[in-house]
Amino acid sequence: MGLQAAPEMAAQFGGLHPDSRAQALVGEVGNRVVQNTHAGEMAYQFDFHLLADEQTINAFALPGGQIFITAALYKRLETEGQLAGVLGHEVGHVVGRHSAEQMAKARLMEGLAGAASAVVADPNDPQGSAQTAAVVAQVVNMKHGREDELEADRLGVRFMAESGYDPRSLLGVM
Repeated sequence: MGLQAAPEMAAQFGGLHPDSRAQALVGEVGNRVVQNTHAGEMAYQFDFHLLADEQTINAFALPGGQIFITAALYKRLETEGQLAGVLGHEVGHVVGRHSAEQMAKARLMEGLAGAASAVVADPNDPQGSAQTAAVVAQVVNMKHGREDELEADRLGVRFMAESGYDPRSLLGVM
């Protein structure tokens, strides 16, 4: 689902950033974080994307390993270590299956809402079910719970340290 939704998510943030060197750095740092940690042993296909959006300060991960950082956040980072920390945090969300769990909850809620509306539905006003991309977009816009964020923080710090980055680099990001 993450692979299917990646192009639409990129489009929502202005597409990919045109700076090929910056795009390459994001990919290199992200891949270093994955290849030097147990994240690289997982079945996920991690891909790292720098988005063109220069207004929204954000980074997020889709289920399965599609990871994004906006230009607005990227340009505020001062070191490669800070970038590794942000990407490591997002890799932590993938490894922790946080978005997948949120999607499962969202689908459960959709099913319950659908069942409830079927009981009181007007047969003259049918509604279609939500598409996968809409569910994924909803998940991206939802906030992770405190436990998920703490787990992603712990994993991100561990991943960056295992990849040779100084975890104290994250202090500047915070």
